[in-house]
Amino acid sequence: MRVLLVGVGRWGEKHLRVLRELGAEVWVAELSAERRAWALRQGLESSRVVPDFRAVLDAVDVVDVVTPADRHVEVAEVCLAAGRHCFVEKPLALTAADGHRLAVAARAAGRVLQVGHIFRFHPATAVLREVLESGRLGSIRFATARFAGFKRPRPDVGVTHTDAIHYFDLFAYLLRRAPVRVTAVQHELLGGGLDDMSVTVVQYGDIPAVVQADYFTPGVWRECVIVGEQGSLVADHAASTVTLHQAVHRRRGGGWEAVDAGKEHLPTAAGEPLRLELEAFLEACQTRRPNPVPAEDGVGALEVVEAAALAARLGRTVTLDEVRS
Repeated sequence: MRVLLVGVGRWGEKHLRVLRELGAEVWVAELSAERRAWALRQGLESSRVVPDFRAVLDAVDVVDVVTPADRHVEVAEVCLAAGRHCFVEKPLALTAADGHRLAVAARAAGRVLQVGHIFRFHPATAVLREVLESGRLGSIRFATARFAGFKRPRPDVGVTHTDAIHYFDLFAYLLRRAPVRVTAVQHELLGGGLDDMSVTVVQYGDIPAVVQADYFTPGVWRECVIVGEQGSLVADHAASTVTLHQAVHRRRGGGWEAVDAGKEHLPTAAGEPLRLELEAFLEACQTRRPNPVPAEDGVGALEVVEAAALAARLGRTVTLDEVRS
């Protein structure tokens, strides 16, 4: 397919590589002259590298939006109105209201609008989903996640908006429950006006999930734990590993006994999540298969982000209905 990649920053570079590996004909739109020069050095024809994405919309079939989050709505609305399918990196928009506008625009245009919630396409996630659907854990009790690491803060959105949102979406996807209420603590430790450390408790139906995110913890942490009556799953999305811990509590006399029956390292398939994600997008555009991450799911994750910000500011639990009203 003919793909217009809008934005070739650090993450856009990876999109360019994967799109070319998938055999797409790629155009690039990038405001920065320095980054356009970089794109030309990758062997793209000069006529396919432009500063304004509007200039080449007629030449392409689909658009891949990898700009800073504050440009997502501006770019995607124009592309959808022009009849182009769109992939938009997460977060879909800065606000849930803007995300909803894009969802409406996609429906009106009859075009695919896929949100870049990449953890859904991670090989470790496929294993998590398989175990959960098998019922091996029994009833799910709670979940935890940590997305952290020492790195430069983003200038456009806070750490909840850019990092914790991965697990907000992933738990909704895995637990098959909509979030209903949120409690949160957020801090601006660097004084940049955006949260750089947060702890969020999201209630998915009757299952609580605790998500921690920050820019300070040494190392790379992309891990989650799902605890059930019959054991627990531990997934490391950075290392692509999943472990099933066969540990349960059993009544003994008047108390409880912790019984650890060992653990099982579950095999994960090979595959780059970004490649799997973009491949699924292109297939949905070409074959009319169901959109694997529709705009409405991106809006749902943004509603949790907004509920967390409100809960942190008010110092109380906030329902999702409050941010939707």
